[in-house]
Amino acid sequence: METTMNKYKEVYEYTAKVLDIIEKTDVTKEEAQWITSETVNGFRENVNSGFLEYRKSVTKGGQYASVEWKDSGLNCFIDVNGKEYIDCLGGFGIYNVGHRHPKVVKAVKDQLDKQALHSQDLLDPLRAMLAKALAMLTPGDLKYSFFGNSGTEAVEAALKLAKIYHHKEGRSTFIATTRAFHGKSLGSLSGTAKGVFRKPFIPLVSGFRHVAFGDIDMMKKTMHACHMVGEDVAAVIVEPIQGEGGVIIPPDDYLPKLRELCDEYGALLIFDEVQTGMGRTGKMFCAEHYGVTPDIMTLAKAFGGGVMPASATIATEEVFSHLFDNPFLHTTTFGGNPLACAAALATINVLIEEKLPERAAEMGEYMLNGLREAAKGHENKVLEVRGKGLLIGIEFVSDEIGYEVAKGFFDNGVLTAGTLINAKTIRIEPPLTIEKEQCDKVCETFAKVLKEVDKAVLV
Repeated sequence: METTMNKYKEVYEYTAKVLDIIEKTDVTKEEAQWITSETVNGFRENVNSGFLEYRKSVTKGGQYASVEWKDSGLNCFIDVNGKEYIDCLGGFGIYNVGHRHPKVVKAVKDQLDKQALHSQDLLDPLRAMLAKALAMLTPGDLKYSFFGNSGTEAVEAALKLAKIYHHKEGRSTFIATTRAFHGKSLGSLSGTAKGVFRKPFIPLVSGFRHVAFGDIDMMKKTMHACHMVGEDVAAVIVEPIQGEGGVIIPPDDYLPKLRELCDEYGALLIFDEVQTGMGRTGKMFCAEHYGVTPDIMTLAKAFGGGVMPASATIATEEVFSHLFDNPFLHTTTFGGNPLACAAALATINVLIEEKLPERAAEMGEYMLNGLREAAKGHENKVLEVRGKGLLIGIEFVSDEIGYEVAKGFFDNGVLTAGTLINAKTIRIEPPLTIEKEQCDKVCETFAKVLKEVDKAVLV
């Protein structure tokens, strides 16, 4: 008993100290050192030491131990030592409306003052209102929504919807594409195409096949072959533009023809817009660029406004109605909670009010032109700068060069996506609120870093 009480006392004192730190807006130098030490040691001993090795691979000197502290305006954040970064990673697409947008934060705080989570039994109003807003906002006849907490949960729901839709026919074949990323839970991982994530967990969910992204002829042959052998396709799942795969943009006619193929073979079409949705590509949804409406669409990342984790799986009434008889066939405790719904509703409101999809198109073109200009004369290092809206990829001739550029960006206060083992294409995904002056700084930093890489004798 005494040992237990001592343990409780120790934990109480430690958590009390942490709560005091949380309360602070600014910290002293000594407090910053304590926070950094606790963070590094905590990751090493209690979270996963592999993250420390990853941080070392994308930073110079001792900067691997940089610890986030607070946001600085909509487009930047500050580490615990006071260094400011322009956020061109955006949490892999979380911060479409910026860091801590006042309207999103206010909606969450207002809801928190009333009720944080719901009872799970009574009807919760914000879930109904958010679902209606999505039905009004999404293209075509997408109508019913299931809410979760993350992108992989949204994809799991989409796969289960496709399975139950085809239950009586017994269809269980899914087609995904090479370079696809749909998540890391077991079902979504089966659609993901990255071998390093898949191999340790094989066998995965059965019935998945992968074909080359953008190759409509291969897709047609695969769907025909599945039909010929009696393994008709339940659904094709695809990202309209591949994010994790390296910002891969398909041919203009690929998605319309994919829609036609799915209709021809009786398969559902699932668009994974976890990364491309909520204005990122210059339209509210990337599907709108191609005039295609899927049967099911998934949203996450930016859906919660960079304040709350939130996801949605939206489907047509024809598809979703198979859950009407038993709505408990697929549920989640925290999905669609009042705080997340408040954040998502505010996010939709901000995207429309501030015309952020249109802004993404404008600033994306500005950023693309600036990055391409900076890359001139460095064709021996930079293969291509491509993108749509503010989903931009810089492809290098090798991982090593991309790795050095990512480190250079970070050293100069610009956060991008690139690691030692996967830096051939660096993603640029800033908030859609990014200012021209910040875009200029990013492009100037890119030009500066490319010159420094020249001196590193990497090519």
